[in-house]
Amino acid sequence: MAGGTIAGREIVSLRATREGLKRLIFSGNGLSIDSARLDGAPVAQRRGEKTLAFDLVRPLARGRTVRLELTYHGRPARGLAASATGLYTSYFACDWMICAQDKFGEKAAFSLDLSVPAGMQTLSLGRRTAVRPGPDGREIHRWQAPRPYSAYLYGFAVGRFARANARVGGAELALLSDVAGETELKRRFAETPAMVRFLSGKAGLPLPVRTYSQLLVEGGEAQEAATYSVLGKDSLPSGDAVPEEDWAIVHELAHQWWGNLVTCETLRDFWLNEGITTFMTAAWKEHRYGRAAYDAELRVARARLDRARALGFDKPLAWAGRYPSLGARRAVQYGKGALFMAHLREQLGEAAFWSGLRRYTRAHAGGTVTSRDLQAAMEAASGRDLAPLFGEWVYGSNPEQTAAPQSHP
Repeated sequence: MAGGTIAGREIVSLRATREGLKRLIFSGNGLSIDSARLDGAPVAQRRGEKTLAFDLVRPLARGRTVRLELTYHGRPARGLAASATGLYTSYFACDWMICAQDKFGEKAAFSLDLSVPAGMQTLSLGRRTAVRPGPDGREIHRWQAPRPYSAYLYGFAVGRFARANARVGGAELALLSDVAGETELKRRFAETPAMVRFLSGKAGLPLPVRTYSQLLVEGGEAQEAATYSVLGKDSLPSGDAVPEEDWAIVHELAHQWWGNLVTCETLRDFWLNEGITTFMTAAWKEHRYGRAAYDAELRVARARLDRARALGFDKPLAWAGRYPSLGARRAVQYGKGALFMAHLREQLGEAAFWSGLRRYTRAHAGGTVTSRDLQAAMEAASGRDLAPLFGEWVYGSNPEQTAAPQSHP
């Protein structure tokens, strides 16, 4: 990695889930493939408008496992950002490696070797399992994810970081930054242990990772990765006078359960990732700061949706068509999703609603979900037929629509 360019070697082990697979298809990007070999033999590549594909010499039988080995280099258009002493990734993993960005249902094991100057620190998924000498005075840091994750959650950071640590339950909280020292890190993230306890109770599951890291950078970043979050100073409370403006911290933390552990199967149900976490941000504020803070957070969601409606745009939550803008997408998937969860809470009552959320989270931990799964959990918890309610908010007039999902910015 130098000057915004990247070079890598990647090994993908995969198993055919249907008979006669003829082509392996990944997200397109600006990387140049230097070599591609399938089980040791060269394999041809084919680039489409938004895809990178590898044509197989012969179709794969269902259940067959193969090994794709790639070397590549290039300058990613998205997904890499400079920090004060290094760099970090943000969301677009399939711009700096070969993967399938929007195939949320295809979770995979992940390990990463980072070649960095000696003395630099690294952060990636799970835990660092080894450090070994590399060429030219460099070091190789190996990271291993604790479970399979969707590709959009892959990431890493490199820099000279100050560090602080805390514990909550059986988990470690690691605070990292190259723009703040230990004292500031502890101050800015002082509420994280309480947030973990609150969210664990509502999810019915402990924090899903042994170590959860929060990386503080400049700017307005607020992005989850599989086992850590990247948070910009501009996204956090500016001082003790407004501690309740901690939405980014709790929102990205909530993704450890809703989004990372329990992941929407396709972009059609992306609201299950973002609407639930936006609602849980409001729920945390109610718990920590009172009902007025909960209502204020939902007013933000309502205002976002109202702005989209004023421009003539509103869609059911489980909608796979095109959004005219990122703002419109977020108005529905974040704002309307949160408002629906709040409405469910009002309709079902406290006991049934939170029981349904726990049932949903526990039943699908480590897997993928659709809106039907949330509906089933809420119906089981409440003993009510929620088809009319989900029909109005989630499915609209065409609950079985299957329009092809588009890339999520």
